Amino acid sequence: MELDSLYQEIILDHYKHPRGKGLLELPQGSAHHVNPTCGDEITVQVSTNAEGGLEIGYEGQGCSISQASASVLTELLTGSSVDQSQTVREAFIELMHAQGQGEPDEDVLGDAVAFAGVAKFPARVKCALLAWMALQDAEIKAGMLSKGDGS
Repeated sequence: MELDSLYQEIILDHYKHPRGKGLLELPQGSAHHVNPTCGDEITVQVSTNAEGGLEIGYEGQGCSISQASASVLTELLTGSSVDQSQTVREAFIELMHAQGQGEPDEDVLGDAVAFAGVAKFPARVKCALLAWMALQDAEIKAGMLSKGDGS
């Protein structure tokens, strides 16, 4: 239970002190997603910097899980390449679909491993995935990914 407690603390910290919150000045792509089940909403915007790394911004409202997940995503992926972003997103999606049985790779997922316990609750999986799916759509709209890329 000590690990579950640590994971809860990580989620609450990201919820109370969001990283990267705010929309970008000149986004290349943007996507707005809503979870109709609980009313969570998020807009994720993306662009690339001069070195080709991702710049990510978001605005949203909703439960601690959806908002903390957006914060973790932003902290983890800002500055990464589109390929790295896709690798991490696929690992996170796999974790969320593992129903709490998966062994998350902390080297790939960083603080996102804290959502392993969320995967045990199917109703909360959509909350955790909301920002990640919006990022994928924003990358597609920006021409960074094709529709066949992603999970």
